Amino acid sequence: MATSADRTPSAVDLTGEIEVLGRVADSSNLAVIARVSTLPGGHVIYKPIRGERPLWDFPDGTLAGREVAAHVVSELGGWDVVPPTVLRDGPLGPGSVQLWIGDPFDPVADDVVVDLVPEGHTPEGWHEVLDGETPGGRAVTVVHSGADDVRSLAVLDAALNNSDRKGSHCLRDRDGRLWAIDHGVTFSPTPKLRTVLWGWAGERLTDADRARLERLRSALAGDTDRARLLELLPETDVAALALRVERLLERGVHPSPRHDWPSVPWPPL
Repeated sequence: MATSADRTPSAVDLTGEIEVLGRVADSSNLAVIARVSTLPGGHVIYKPIRGERPLWDFPDGTLAGREVAAHVVSELGGWDVVPPTVLRDGPLGPGSVQLWIGDPFDPVADDVVVDLVPEGHTPEGWHEVLDGETPGGRAVTVVHSGADDVRSLAVLDAALNNSDRKGSHCLRDRDGRLWAIDHGVTFSPTPKLRTVLWGWAGERLTDADRARLERLRSALAGDTDRARLLELLPETDVAALALRVERLLERGVHPSPRHDWPSVPWPPL
């Protein structure tokens, strides 16, 4: 996908009147493509709280707030990889509204972040995640890019406790900028990291990512930024976020898959 206009996050205004255009058919929860009157030429994805499917491991009606909180954390730490997202009212009630990366009616092929390749043919500079078979019996491997920005996204996901980092949730726009979407199942106080970005498991964090985590830790210690997150998340989730950041800095390494929780979402792409 590619951005429908050249915008920086600070230039995006999502406060205008919402015009619903159509439903995202393959979404597990109600999600609609829409226009916002203050965003000429662009589109948003609007996820009303009333359309959230109940989950056994997340409180009802909290997924939209988690979408917005992921954007807040991305900004506070300086990752700036989650598209501008707000919590607001709309024609289908309150929900999250996020800048759509690309034109939903004219998709284009861009750089792939996660891919499926024949087994034994991992591209140079890429990381293997898991082997499998296609429905036709062809041996394949799920791989992901080894780019620095993808590595930083893996650190952000560890801080968010992201339980659903699929390949399709990693996008590059026409300028090659990395974006990450779909953060409804994040911030649980119970360890639930489930991702396709395991290529750096156990390796030392880069200095740049340590700096991002330290910046986020400082923000979480302040009343203003903590209050922003408490408007979106339960207090236990905000406390767990701060604890994860502390542990990542103390241990200084990318987390490794746990044995008591599925480590890769399904489908991975």
